[in-house]
Amino acid sequence: MTETAMDIVKAARDEKHISGHEIRQRLFPDFFELHGDRLSGDDPAIVSGLATFHGQTVTVITTSRGHSLNERMQKHFGQPEPTGYRKACRLVKNAAKFHRPVILFVDTAGAYPGKSAEENGQGQAIAQSLLQIGQAKTPIITIMYGEGGSGGALALACGDEVWMMKNSIYSVLSPEGFASILWKDAKKAVQAADVMKLTPQDLLKFKVIEGIIDEPEDHQQVCDEIDDVLQKELKKLQSLSDTELLARRYERYRKF
Repeated sequence: MTETAMDIVKAARDEKHISGHEIRQRLFPDFFELHGDRLSGDDPAIVSGLATFHGQTVTVITTSRGHSLNERMQKHFGQPEPTGYRKACRLVKNAAKFHRPVILFVDTAGAYPGKSAEENGQGQAIAQSLLQIGQAKTPIITIMYGEGGSGGALALACGDEVWMMKNSIYSVLSPEGFASILWKDAKKAVQAADVMKLTPQDLLKFKVIEGIIDEPEDHQQVCDEIDDVLQKELKKLQSLSDTELLARRYERYRKF
C-alpha cells in the first residue's frame, strides 16, 4: 500500500514517535541543561544545554512538547515563546565563541501564537534567530524529528544542514491550516498535505534538506541512525574554515 503525505503527517504526530527527551537521554547521557534568555525569562518549550558527543563538547537544543497534561500546557505543546528563541540564540552565540558544534532537534507545530508571545515580540525573536543563528561561525545541524511547522521551525533550521527523520514533516503551516485558508475547509487536510509537498521525500527532491534518516520502530536504533549521520556530517563541517562555512551556508539559502 502506497504511503500518502497525510500518513506521514499522522506518523509525525503519533504519541509513539520518539521524543526530544528520549533523544537527549540516549544520544547525550551527560546533557547539562542551561536556562534562560538573560532578558526576560525561560521558556520550557526549548530545552537546551551542553553535552559531549563522541568525545567533543557540543551544544544541544531541542523543542519539547512535555509528557503530562500539565507539562504540555506549560510548554504550549512544544510551541516556543519569544524567550525560547532568545535562549536558543544565546546558546548558539556562546557555542560560536568557543567554536562548539550546535545540534538542534525540532518537533513543533510552530511558534506559540498566543497573546503573551505577541506582546513579547514573537516576530522579532524569530527574525533575530534567523539572523544570529545564520551568522554563527560554528557548524550547525538541525534534525526535524516530528513536526516542522512554519517560522517556529525555520527559526531553528537556519544553519548548515537540515535533515529529516523518515516520519517527519517540514512545512509553512499545518495541512489543516492550509486547507482552511485556501479552500475554507479544514476537512480537506488530506488534499492539502499532498499539495504542500511537506514530506522528507519531496523536500529532498527539491534540495531543501540534505537527507532523510531512517526510523525503525526501536527507538535505540533510531538514535543509532541519528548518531551515524551526525558523526559523518560534523566531521565534514568541522574540516571547513569559518569563511568556507559561512560561504557554504550562504549559498545553501541563496539557491532557494
